[in-house]
Amino acid sequence: MKPVSLAICLCLLSSLSLASGCRQQSAKPAPEAPPAQANASEATTKTEDELVDEGPIAPPQEIELKAETLLAAQLNPEQLEQGWVRLFDGQSLYGWFVVGNADWQIAPEGVLKVTRGEPSFLCTSFQIPNYELQVDFRSDAKTNSGIFMRCGPQPQDVGLDCFELNIAPAENPFPTGSLVQRKKVEPAELGDFDPTTWHTYLVRVSGNQVTVTLDGKLILQLDDAQVSPTGHISLQHNEGQVEFRNVLVRPLELTELNLGEDWEEDWTLSEKEPDTFKATPTEEGLQLTGGSGQLQSKQAFGNFLLQARYTLASPEVNSGIFFRCIPDALLDGYECQVNHAVVDGDPLRPLDAGAGAIFRRQPARVVMGDGSKPTYLTLLASGAQMDTWVNGVLVAEFNDTREPNENPRKGLRLEAGPIALQGHDATTDVTYQSLKIVEIE
Repeated sequence: MKPVSLAICLCLLSSLSLASGCRQQSAKPAPEAPPAQANASEATTKTEDELVDEGPIAPPQEIELKAETLLAAQLNPEQLEQGWVRLFDGQSLYGWFVVGNADWQIAPEGVLKVTRGEPSFLCTSFQIPNYELQVDFRSDAKTNSGIFMRCGPQPQDVGLDCFELNIAPAENPFPTGSLVQRKKVEPAELGDFDPTTWHTYLVRVSGNQVTVTLDGKLILQLDDAQVSPTGHISLQHNEGQVEFRNVLVRPLELTELNLGEDWEEDWTLSEKEPDTFKATPTEEGLQLTGGSGQLQSKQAFGNFLLQARYTLASPEVNSGIFFRCIPDALLDGYECQVNHAVVDGDPLRPLDAGAGAIFRRQPARVVMGDGSKPTYLTLLASGAQMDTWVNGVLVAEFNDTREPNENPRKGLRLEAGPIALQGHDATTDVTYQSLKIVEIE
């Protein structure tokens, strides 16, 4: 397989972009916002007078995007079954944008690192409401950093608008483990804490509640907090060196649609020609064969997060998960591709857009596996933005800038519509074992 050279440009004023000749880019630039404050809390923010001119930030890194590295980033079956996906693939900043001028970089062994520069945020390109977040981190002893949740690109009031989980020394008003301007964790509660070694945060954000676990120990719980209902996840540079790795998120509160013997409780079957498309319950799930046809959900969804598990009879089998469909029209919706065929054995060259592609809009940047084993697909549709993960790795982002149209084949559709599982043609043979979904604001 041939590596593809990528220039990952950290646009250090307002957005993440990719240099000329790149194969892919972040789905959307950083939204406009007021001048950056790395932390809305006076206790943890440097003033302009305190900022030291450390010289120009290094130019963008040139890296090679290697299929074997992306394939190695796939999560294990237990993590996938629990619903985890990676936010950082260990090789690129796909799915992120930068606000503020700091030297965000990808260090060896898949570590995300920042050492100097202005107050800055590395933000997910998408927003998500309720989830568990896992992050490994280590820092210098005097570093001031943090992890922001449900935030805008440049948080203004962390005591009201979002959650800031601090990474800071003991003398800080809100040391490591604290939620800035909300709840302090005393350094003594952390025991013999060495910031220069790796530690793991596990954070649960659900409604107006948040719990924080550090290295397996519950250290903070906050109830009835005033906070935005959704927002970005951001990593912060305020001052000092900090590193992050294994940045994972698991969405919460998904509901499973029936794909067993009672599948007709949640779905209706339609086909282009009579007796050409079949849905057969098996021990593994609901097997779809033949085509052209669809299973259409009885419930409509507009903004949602969906997680599905499926297997294909062969990589060439063609199916898809359609969404925001025109009700009772055959496959008139956005299509998240389900196909694992590649060109010349190269996962970086999908033959038919690749699993996780937004078909005819954004191909998958890599094809994860051949589909013969249980394959896990996550789809986030939020307004005009769509993100897909396969086996835990982000493979496609699409921001629909077309003019509005009732039919997503022809333009932007934000209106809710059914989910549809596709039978493409006579060779279709796919088993959908699970499909869970949650509506989001």
